[in-house]
Amino acid sequence: KELGLIVRDKENRVIPVDDPRIDPIWAKCGELGIPVVIHVSDPKAFHTPIDEYNERYDELANNPSWAFYGTQYPYSKEEILAQLYRVIAKHPKTNFISTHMGNLAEDLGQVSKWLDQYPNMYVDIDARISELGRQPYTARKFMIKYQDRILFGTDTPCKATAYQVYYRFLETDDEYFDPAPSHHQQGRWMIYGIYLPDTVLEKIYNKNALKLLGMNDMK
Repeated sequence: KELGLIVRDKENRVIPVDDPRIDPIWAKCGELGIPVVIHVSDPKAFHTPIDEYNERYDELANNPSWAFYGTQYPYSKEEILAQLYRVIAKHPKTNFISTHMGNLAEDLGQVSKWLDQYPNMYVDIDARISELGRQPYTARKFMIKYQDRILFGTDTPCKATAYQVYYRFLETDDEYFDPAPSHHQQGRWMIYGIYLPDTVLEKIYNKNALKLLGMNDMK
């Protein structure tokens, strides 16, 4: 996620995601059939002041270096996302996995528009069930509609307690449970399960990744 935020060139300018100097890398990935996993920006709350109006105040107060609000960051979250999707549009032969539910889990309507517009775009759910689980009806419809474009991920080392929460969110209709064990405390709200059909779960857990990696024929 350093592109557009932290990485600077020799003139000390922040390098945007769509910097043309990086284009050969994206193009070569497409040529070699290597999918690009790309994380840009962070949750909306991380790009706003750490104050009483920030819904993730506790998390950011404990980790102030996670905040990207201030004049030292020349690009807003919106512009960084625009940079990313210009890259995806410019390289239609390269598959991009836009992490954290398209890097905009708070707005699945917008992510839907991107998926409809860019057939080479995929998303994963890592570290975003706290966002998805507080909009369970919308999240369920989204994940069924785009079941061929979504991959499983956690953004954490393998940990049984994390997987248990992910499975509970994806596979059950349980209500009002704490997502914190899946990653860490990301807000003061609870989440709801979206009880996806087995056929959808199999794609998200396994089949979509095999397809992207060209491993469908492996036994």
